[in-house]
Amino acid sequence: MFGPLLAGEKVTLRPGRADDAEHFVRWFADTEVTRHLGRHTAVALYQEEEFLKRIGESKDDVWWMIDAEGKAIGATGIHRISWLDANGTTGTMIGEKDCWHKGYATEAMRLRTRYAFRELNLHKLMTEVDVENVASRKALERNGYRTVGVRREQNFSAGKWHDRWLGEVLREDWEKREA
Repeated sequence: MFGPLLAGEKVTLRPGRADDAEHFVRWFADTEVTRHLGRHTAVALYQEEEFLKRIGESKDDVWWMIDAEGKAIGATGIHRISWLDANGTTGTMIGEKDCWHKGYATEAMRLRTRYAFRELNLHKLMTEVDVENVASRKALERNGYRTVGVRREQNFSAGKWHDRWLGEVLREDWEKREA
């Protein structure tokens, strides 16, 4: 499903629209943007029209576009939600390189995490990022995610193996940080 409009100080999370596909085509043509994305994420987002339809109909995914500086700059979501176990897997991508290192991903993650715990009543959020993607990991840690492990040599790209950092945040820990 598409998430509701969530406004922060720097970014707004909004439901996706059909005309957002053009952003993904441009972003995914740039290997610097996609180098840290898992293959599953890249393929799903690149097939944007089908992805938008599937997400719009999904009961186990919540997805937003990220707007800042008057334009779409990326996307974020909560995926594979297990309503029985009250957990889901998160992901964020900033596709506009001129918007990197400005705190937009951190704020998008903050809005998404608050929504997951306060509105969806989830208990835990999980994620994983390439170990080399230090900026993403730090943004996650600023939102309460903690290291729970590393998947060694998980992905093969650019002629070498890459480790994946695994992180989680529990609602109880997040609530303590918010108090």
